[in-house]
Amino acid sequence: MRLLITGSSGQIGTNTALALLKRGHEVVGLDNRPNSWTDAFPTHLVDLVAVAREHALPQAALSPRPDVILHLAAWAKVHELVVEPHKALQNVEMTFAALEMARALNVPVVFGSSREVYGDIRAHVTDESMADFVVAESTYSASKIAGEAFVYSYARCYGLPTLVFRFSNVYGRYDNDLQRMERVIPLFIRRIYDGQPITVYGRGKMLDFTYIDDCVAGVVAGIEALAAGRVVNETINLAYGQGQTLHDLVCLIELALGRKALVAWQPPRTGEVTHYVADISKARRLLGYSPRTPLAEGIGLYVRWLKETGWLK
Repeated sequence: MRLLITGSSGQIGTNTALALLKRGHEVVGLDNRPNSWTDAFPTHLVDLVAVAREHALPQAALSPRPDVILHLAAWAKVHELVVEPHKALQNVEMTFAALEMARALNVPVVFGSSREVYGDIRAHVTDESMADFVVAESTYSASKIAGEAFVYSYARCYGLPTLVFRFSNVYGRYDNDLQRMERVIPLFIRRIYDGQPITVYGRGKMLDFTYIDDCVAGVVAGIEALAAGRVVNETINLAYGQGQTLHDLVCLIELALGRKALVAWQPPRTGEVTHYVADISKARRLLGYSPRTPLAEGIGLYVRWLKETGWLK
């Protein structure tokens, strides 16, 4: 099977591409920047926002024709999109471009959405039916809600087979490029390791952290099920299925590094969700999804990888 992955130079894109290659599939990447982690698959440099605005599909990336498009390209920092809301609009434009490619080629598309579509509903466990598409918590969540709506409309209007994954705080390998984008877990690890203070927004904030290998296992299972026609036009949570507070996260990083954190606690920032735990029963039922890595183990694995790569010295 031949896969086209948008956002292929990011964390989930890179890890998923390498996992697909190991399973004997062919992968072509599409991103607006080169892949700094691997050259195991070709990457076409394409600006999907320009594709959407100019209605000009990137022919080099689409020939030969892929069997499935995995759309992951997006601006992914919630507070950044609150400060720069035009990037939220660009997320929608990138999704539109990916759907137009899928429509032109008549191929299935998998969309990487987010638990942000649920907002801050504070339910103990959140299943796929609980997203409120009327109220958006932030401009980022609005961009993912709009993206999902476009995916559902293309499935209905054009008969396009689709699959939507709602990711939740994915962390691990290939997620430490802080110069490009500051992500919470690698930022905390870097600063605690260096003895620098960290600011934590929301001491009791509870989220569902997903180790990258678990996330990728779910995505790959979904791609193969969609391509085979076993699972079509479904929306599925991909997470670990248990909540941990940011206080828990800091403590686990301290244990993995053997160093004490200098913490300043602040209230959550505008647009940020303060409670989310995923109901992953649908992923288990449809895809045989079974996450294996709790946060305590995942942080240890991530720190070990960062040391092996020389990022922590």
